[in-house]
Formats: sequence, C-alpha cells, structure tokens
Amino acid sequence: MLVAIRNVVELATHLTMTQFDLIIRQAYLGEHPQYAHQAVDLGITNGKFSAIAPCLTADAQAELNATDCFISPPFVESHIHLDSALTIGQPRWNESGTLFEGIEIWRDRKQNLSFEDVQARAIATLKCQAEQGVLFVRTHADVSEASLIALKALLAVREQVKDWLTLQVVAFPQDGLWRRLENLDLMQEAIQLGADAIGGIPHYELTREDGVASVEKIFELAQKHERLIDIHCDEIDDEQSRFLEVMAAQTIRTGLGSRVTASHTTAFGSYNNAYAQKLLGFLQNAQLNIIANPLINITLQGRGDSYPKRRGLTRVKELWQHGINVSFGHDCIQDPWYSLGTGNMLDVAMMAIHACQMTGRSEMTACYEMITTQGAQTLHVCDRYGLEIDKPASFLLFAVPNAYEVLRQRLLPQWVYHNGQCLVETPPTLSHWHYSPSP
Repeated sequence: MLVAIRNVVELATHLTMTQFDLIIRQAYLGEHPQYAHQAVDLGITNGKFSAIAPCLTADAQAELNATDCFISPPFVESHIHLDSALTIGQPRWNESGTLFEGIEIWRDRKQNLSFEDVQARAIATLKCQAEQGVLFVRTHADVSEASLIALKALLAVREQVKDWLTLQVVAFPQDGLWRRLENLDLMQEAIQLGADAIGGIPHYELTREDGVASVEKIFELAQKHERLIDIHCDEIDDEQSRFLEVMAAQTIRTGLGSRVTASHTTAFGSYNNAYAQKLLGFLQNAQLNIIANPLINITLQGRGDSYPKRRGLTRVKELWQHGINVSFGHDCIQDPWYSLGTGNMLDVAMMAIHACQMTGRSEMTACYEMITTQGAQTLHVCDRYGLEIDKPASFLLFAVPNAYEVLRQRLLPQWVYHNGQCLVETPPTLSHWHYSPSP
C-alpha cells in the first residue's frame, strides 16, 4: 500500500513539475479507453506524448489552446497506387469505366514512365494527403516492367518523405506473377531493392491453378525475406473467384496472421450467404487484414450488371461484426481507373457509411477507425501510432468536438502535427452573407 501511495505521489509531482516542449490544452479524445469524450491536456516532450491528464500544471515552452477541439490520431491510407496517381487522360480516358480497360490504358502509359515523372506525381499526391491529415500511407508499385522504374522511384520517395510521413511500398505484379517467366525474377529483384511488402493479383492469372500457385509463392517469399503480404484478391464480380479462402488457408498454415492483408475482395459481395458465412469463420481463424476501397470498388464493380446492380463492395459490415480488422483506401486518385479523388480519407469513409449501410452510431465510429487505428493495424505500425504516452506525437486537431462532426462535415484538420512539430495549419473557412432583406 505504501509503495502504491508513493507511486501516485511521484506521478502527481511529475505532472506538476515537469516542463514540456508543448501542451495541447483541453482537447477531446473521442473513444479513448481512459478519457472517452473527456477534455484533457496532452504534454509533449522530445516529439513524444509524455503526459495525458485532465489538467497539466507544469510549465511548457509552448501551449496550444484546443478547447472544444477533437484530437485524432493521423489518418491512414491503407491502399493507393502512387505510381499511377495524377495520370488521368494519359494517353486516353477510360470510357468504359472498367477495371480491365484501366489495366490496358496503364499498360500503354507505363511504357513512358520516368523516375522523375513517378517521383514528382507521388510527392505531389502525398503532400495533398498530408494537408488532409494522412501521415501513414501504403502504396503499391507495379513491378511488371523490366526497368522497375515505378518501384525504384517510390523507394526514393519513401526516403524523401520519411521526416514527415511514413510510406510503405508493396511490390505489385500488375500483370500477374505467372503470366511471364521473368515476372518472378522481377519480384525477387524488387524484394532485394527494399520493398516493404509483397503483392499479387491471383484472379488475373491465366488459370485458377496459376492463381493458387501465385498465392503460395508470395507466402513463401514473404517468409523467406521477412516481408509483409498485401494481395489484390478477388477484385472482380465473379462469385466463383475464391482466392480469399486460399489466402486464409495459407495464413492459418503459416501463422503469419496480421502480417497478411487481402485487398479489395469485392467478389465477397457476390458470394451466396452459406459460403460467405463459412468463409467469415475461416477469416476469424486466420486473423488477416481486409482492405476495402469504397470509392473505386463501387465505381468499377457491377459494370456488367443491368438491374438490380451490385454495389461491388466486400462485406465490410459483416467482417467488422466478426471482429476482423478492416481498413480503407483510395486505391486510385485521378488515374486510368478513377478520374476523381483528392486524397481525403473522409470521402472514403463517407462512401463506406452509405454504400455499406453503416449509419448506426457505433458503425460510423467503426468507419472512422477504419481510416485511423485499424489502418495502423493493417500497416503493422501500432508501435508508433496512437494517442498514448511514449508514442510519437503525431495527431490531428479539428475545430469540432468529436469524430461524428468530422465525418458529417468532412472537415480539414486545423492542425496536422508530426512528431510534436506542426506540419500543416489550415485556418477554418468562413462564409460571409451579403444578403440583406428589403426594407
């Protein structure tokens, strides 16, 4: 008992006497496990959170008044293709709006890629995302070309932005792993160059057997080289495309668990309910991650339907209800597959709320977590993410008191902080009425 009392006294003295580099005053923490919906002070020292309490009385070199503001961990972009971002209309527009025309257009466009071209577009996209609160990004890099220009450029970008954003690069064989013999050699080279994760696209292989073999090979490479896995899986309306079960089986057998991610899985929305229920059990056992890309999925999928048209999304709500980690991504920003997009993760979450019918309060909270904490789990960065003591002080401040208002209004963060330093400040916009009624 005396030891416990002494510890409490020492903690109180620490909170009273310690000088912080910065104190964020009276911000709301939302669904925080200890201070849910409560205004608190957050002390920052040497770029990390060093204290969180209802009131810090210590001195600080600087203070930021966050009264009535909501503090959030940074947004996480779980799935994007930076090598193709901002190429809309080059060399032509995708008039059919289909996945496969997009692949054909990109096959033509990537013949003219240069290191500088990919680098400039990627950095421009990341800066736009950072302004909107995105500080963690996983990008896929096409490794189907012998030059590996896309991969090399994005690995260079990863180094260029590391002081203000965490970027992961997935080696992604856009044309499939087994379509050409040299594709496997290119994947091996991409791993040696430093790709963070290994990707694949089994539903685009020439046969189902090739698709299964590609998944098995990816797991083998990931284990050998200690890499994460992120596979484009069943991104098709075909209810017979069932590579997600292959991924679940491989994850269970290898024990890789949360190091494995299945992206898109849109065919899951077309499976019959009996099979879907069985698969949900497999996924619970595997404990892999699922990434949905609501904007692009609802745009590309269902193109072959008349009416009723499928929504083309994986079963986000059911996956969440079964405790499976789900996060969201843009996938594309102004490229051959998606002509719109600004990089705002709130647009992605808002589409999910509508298309997945997640309008309950807890469901909307879950959608917010799918662009924050659950995205961090997908990227395997939880050790350096979150509003917790000794974690890097990277956060967003919004001029509203909770995540619901952030979602409803799709607000820009007023402040974006990275490791205790202000990265971006965006003053709130004001509307001025000039109308006056007639006398």
